[in-house]
Amino acid sequence: MSDVCTRLVAVATHLPERTVDTVRLEDEIAAQNPGLEVPRGLISHFSGVKTRHMAPVSEQPSDLAVAAARRVLTRTGTGPEQVDLLVYAGVCIDAIEPATAHIVSAKLGLGCRVLDIRNACNSVCDAIDLADSFIATGRHRKVLIACGETSTVMMPRTVADHQAYKDAAAAYTLSDAGAALLLEAGTEPGLLVRLFMAHSAVWDAAAVPLVRGPEGLRTNGFTVDGRRLGMAFTRFDPRCFTDALAGAGLSWDDVAAVCIHQAALPALWPICDYFGIAKDKVVVSIADHGNVASVTLLLQLAQAIGTGCVKRGDVVALIGLGSGISASLMVFRW
Repeated sequence: MSDVCTRLVAVATHLPERTVDTVRLEDEIAAQNPGLEVPRGLISHFSGVKTRHMAPVSEQPSDLAVAAARRVLTRTGTGPEQVDLLVYAGVCIDAIEPATAHIVSAKLGLGCRVLDIRNACNSVCDAIDLADSFIATGRHRKVLIACGETSTVMMPRTVADHQAYKDAAAAYTLSDAGAALLLEAGTEPGLLVRLFMAHSAVWDAAAVPLVRGPEGLRTNGFTVDGRRLGMAFTRFDPRCFTDALAGAGLSWDDVAAVCIHQAALPALWPICDYFGIAKDKVVVSIADHGNVASVTLLLQLAQAIGTGCVKRGDVVALIGLGSGISASLMVFRW
């Protein structure tokens, strides 16, 4: 058994300066679709999103990831030569080829091994799990995880009719952001619990499919069957998270904060009830920041640290809920 443990060192986020509230977004859609009577309040009603961040169209996902990563490296006094592995864990990518991690690495001036890991909004938990494996086996000592999301480009600005607007409503909750997390080898146990589950038969309940045609590849927009997606998560044992905590001698009472992926605020609380998650510990981000995909958990962690809800030595839970579908729990001592 290895005595090397993984320590979470620092987290940082980058939020684009421009924000657009839901009322203004509805005004913009109405102006661009003069023949459409935009149903006011629909987006807020089903998602709870009040505001989202929108990056300039000139910025790539790598730019947002790099902005957050630079903050982590500067804050910890970590030089580019000290990073052994860079894992890019964003849903959005700069290019199909090469890995976006190469682009992030080049912009940061790193010279280490790089790779992408993508599993929808569970990508960060998967990246932490992978980083821990490398650190525990002694292959790497400092791992930088970075992600950047520019998913607001998927918002349709013109829609054919009222039904098309309703079908596209989930895309209007999306938001842009970047995040980074630095991990390193330590002697005190950092990661306490890890649990990963998948039910891939319903992968098409929430998807951004690629369409191949004579003009090449294009995306077919962000499509979500909310009812089917919600029902899919009930395929998992409702006791899975509490049992995993109990297996490590923990309960929700021991957890200072719960960072959980949020695609819609009204759906968050039934999910917490179903899985027995302590609702009073949940860090809520979707209302003020929208759905920032893979950035969500690190944004909430940074928010909890910044407000003093999480201090060094506290136990924190990350719960990933991603299309595909997959669910994950990572519990660590900060």
